[in-house]
Order: sequence, then structure tokens, then C-alpha cells
Amino acid sequence: MAGKRNPASSGPKLRVTWVKSTIGHKAGARGTIRALGLHRLNETVEVADNAVTRGMLRRVAFLVTVAEGEG
Repeated sequence: MAGKRNPASSGPKLRVTWVKSTIGHKAGARGTIRALGLHRLNETVEVADNAVTRGMLRRVAFLVTVAEGEG
């Protein structure tokens, strides 16, 4: 598929680390953590810095830490 590119691979990044368990929290918070690509506590992933991702991070800000990524 020529011409297609992954939008998550270009542009600024955010490093998201899952630091607090979702046990006892609503299903929406658990789903948002999963949608960010996190699977285990203390796992860190790099996600694109855009409005959609920022909204997801705002929803689970009490469960994660966020830092500027490289790129």
C-alpha cells in the first residue's frame, strides 16, 4: 500500500507510564488505559501528541504519568 503512512510514527510524542491500578475504577478508565496501549503496571509507551490522545490522558490522569517523548 504505497502512500500510506502511520500517523503515530511522525510528529511529537508523549511518554505515558501506567503507575496506578485500575482495580475499583470504572470500566471507562480501564478501557482508556487499554486504548493507550498499556497492558501492565509500570509499563511505558510512546503515543502521538494530538488532541485525541490528550483527551484520553486527561480522563485517566490519576492513573498515569506523562512526559515529553523524543521526536
